[in-house]
Formats: sequence, structure tokens, C-alpha cells
Amino acid sequence: MGELKGRILVVDDELEMRSLLNDFFSSQGYQVFPFDSAVDAIAALSPGGRHAADQDLGDIDAIISDIKMPQVDGLEFAARLRSLRPEIPTILITAFGSIETAIEAMKRGAFHYVVKPFKLAEMAVNVDRAVEHRKLLRDNTALRQEVKRSWGMAGVLGKSPGMRAVFDLVARVSQATANVLITGESGTGKEMVARAIHETGPRARKPFVAINCTAIPESLLESELFGHAKGSFTGAINRKRGLFEEAEGGTLFLDEIGDMNVALQAKLLRVIQERKVRAVGENVARDVDVRIIAATHKDLKAAIKDERFREDLFYRLSVIPIPIPPLRHRKEDIPLLAEHFLKKYAATNHANVRGFTKRAVAKLLEMRWEGNVRELENVIERAVVLATGELLDADDIPTQEAETADAFFGTAAASFPTVDELERRYILMVLQKTGGRRDKASQILGVNRRTLYRKLNEYGVTSTSEAEGAEGAEEDEA
Repeated sequence: MGELKGRILVVDDELEMRSLLNDFFSSQGYQVFPFDSAVDAIAALSPGGRHAADQDLGDIDAIISDIKMPQVDGLEFAARLRSLRPEIPTILITAFGSIETAIEAMKRGAFHYVVKPFKLAEMAVNVDRAVEHRKLLRDNTALRQEVKRSWGMAGVLGKSPGMRAVFDLVARVSQATANVLITGESGTGKEMVARAIHETGPRARKPFVAINCTAIPESLLESELFGHAKGSFTGAINRKRGLFEEAEGGTLFLDEIGDMNVALQAKLLRVIQERKVRAVGENVARDVDVRIIAATHKDLKAAIKDERFREDLFYRLSVIPIPIPPLRHRKEDIPLLAEHFLKKYAATNHANVRGFTKRAVAKLLEMRWEGNVRELENVIERAVVLATGELLDADDIPTQEAETADAFFGTAAASFPTVDELERRYILMVLQKTGGRRDKASQILGVNRRTLYRKLNEYGVTSTSEAEGAEGAEEDEA
């Protein structure tokens, strides 16, 4: 006997039909449990229930039930199953087919509806689909339970050896006061780890202040960190508290510390050594009680050799180094993170997306993730926004080539179009990528639907096919 395809219940008060379905699906590789009444089937499916032959039903994959039966008919049976075992798909069959009955069957929770007389091959297709649906839901439930385990700390998820080592370090250093240097590629979640250290330590009730050293111009970074006195430079109309003062008693997170200029590095070193901060234009130094957590994606030891980073500052910051492994080195974490982001963006976008198929998870595991966790989050958000079903399949996951618009803009801008023409091409490309779904296109473009409709009218596009044709024409021109 080959591999078991699934376990199904057949419920029908007619012995001939019950035997026919039992024999056929047994020959197709299914284990079949026949019942002559819905009452007995409900009892067997209830907690602790067993088959009439004293067999343990185990985990049922699908149910086939007649609609016209004594005591409890198929519609009532489906309704009870919806509350008792909602995860099991039910196929209802009847000789009295009508649209009204079909609609009522679906309302009662039926997976599918078949009218007698039917071909066994047709029924086999429906059962195969129902069993596959059940297995997808089971896989997704297992994934959700995996996420609920304690594979995380203060918002950081992971079960790989690399991340478990990070969690161990975070747990040990969070109670200390020593400075921490977090290293790792862009998008690995360095700030999340910094927040975990802060939130699990004694400074949790005090401020967590973060600054990206590359996001502030060099001329303003000193003022941002240390503050400035009124009139200390043009535009300084009031005294400004620096981030060291804002973080008093808490944690100051200095992201991309490797991009700080050497002159400012010397001033930062002085603050760390003296635990005092002097605002720009002031002579008075103020005491500060701040724990510093720094982060960088650069090789600071190489920068020290090139004299782009001070060695003494490096050792002051790197009392406790915490390296974050890239996502490609912790594949075990991808399903956990993907499920987390799916739940997040399904709620944000009011989307009816509940999980992933096995094919989708396999595709996620195969992708390169050069942008690490940040890239994964972006891909899942896009897939959720554009989803048409309850489960994301492999085809719903954009490839890394398609998930960036760089190629589009590189081609579209090659002929030096006007801004209006570039806008037109981009809008048509987004509409084509969303399959003509204007609500999704407007969401991606960040405009309301009325604005999108007005733009499409200006372009003379009145249907999805026209949009695809226009986009195809643009590609041909390129």
C-alpha cells in the first residue's frame, strides 16, 4: 500500500452510496471512516470520540456528507461542524441541487457543494482540494505555534544558534552599565537589539534616544548630540538640549558610529571619559548619566588602520561587542520573521491574509536577502497588500529582481523623459503589476483612488487591458 493521502469521513444514510464512496476513496489511498448518521459522526468528532468500530479517528482531513438525512441533515451538520471542528473542510452532496441550497450550504461553512448524480473522478478532485486545503491550514497553524514559542526577546525574533547567542548576550549585559557595540550588516536589526538591551535592563523606565550619525549633516551633529547655547551660531535663537541630556538616566543609541568624523569622535570620547557634556557655545559642563550603545555595519578595525576611526574610542565603545549575523546565515529565523510581519501588515492593511503555503515558505528560504530583515519585511508587506487569497503562495512573493523599481527607472529614464511622462510610465507600471487593481495601485502610489482615476483619464486609460497594453508599449520603446 502506498503512502496514505489523508483521512476522510463519509456520512450518508444510504448504504449503497456510503459503500461506493468508501470503496472508491480507499482505492485512491485514503483511510475512510463511514457513518450512517450525522449524529454518530458528531459524537465521534467530539473530544474523546471514536469510530463505531472502536477506531481512533485521529486527525481528519475532510468530510463528505449527504444533505438529506434523518434527525440531523447535512446543512445542520455543517453548521455544527463549524463550531465543533471548523478546521475540517466539508463537501455536501444532494440530489436536490439548487442555487439557494448551495448558498445556504456555504453559509453553514461547507467547503464545496456537489449535486447528484456526480462522477467519482469529479468527487476525487474536490476531495483532493479539500485535503490540500486542510494540510495548508495545518502547516500554517504549526508555523503560528512556532512563532508563539519563546523564540525572541523584547521584539527581536530568532531561534537560530546565532540569534540565541545574541539573546544570551543581551540577557547578560542588560543589567550592566558597560557600553555596547553592535555590529552587523544593514537591515539585520541592530536598533532592535539595542532596544532589547534597554527594555530588559534597569534603565527601561528612562528614555531610549536613537540617532543615525549618517542622517545628520556633520555641521549639525555636534549640536544634536551635545546641545547648543542661545546665539552660539546663526539660527541658534534658543538654547537647545542635546540628545545626551534628553537621554538622561536612560540609553543613547548611536547608529552608524563608523561614519562620525574624527574631530567629533574626540569630543564623544571626552564625554564618555568625564561623564560630562558641554553644549556648543557654553563653558559649563553638565553631568550626564547615560549608557551608550553604538552600532555600525563597517569594519571599525580596518577604519582604525586607515585613521578614520579613533582606536581609543573604539575600545571605550566596544566594552561588550555583540555581532548580529546576516539573515542568510540564519535561515531558521525566516519563517518566524515572515509570520510576524504577515500578522503585522495584515492588521495594518485590514487584509484577510492568514498565512503562507509550503511553497511560499520554501521560496522565502531560497532567496538571498542581501537587505536582511529589512528587505524581508518590505517583501512581506508588499505581498500582503497585493494578496488575493487567505494564504500567500510562492507566486505572491515578489522576486528580488522584481521587488525593486531600480530597473524600471533605469530604463524609463534612459530617454530623458519629462517628469510628467515619467510619472505616467510609473503609474501604468504599478497598475500593470497589480493586475489592474486600482485600489491596490493607489495604495502603493500613496494617492487616493480619485486622484488615480483622474490621472488614468488624463492618460486615456479606461480599462485594465489598456493599462497593460500601454505598459507593454513602454517596455517595447525601451
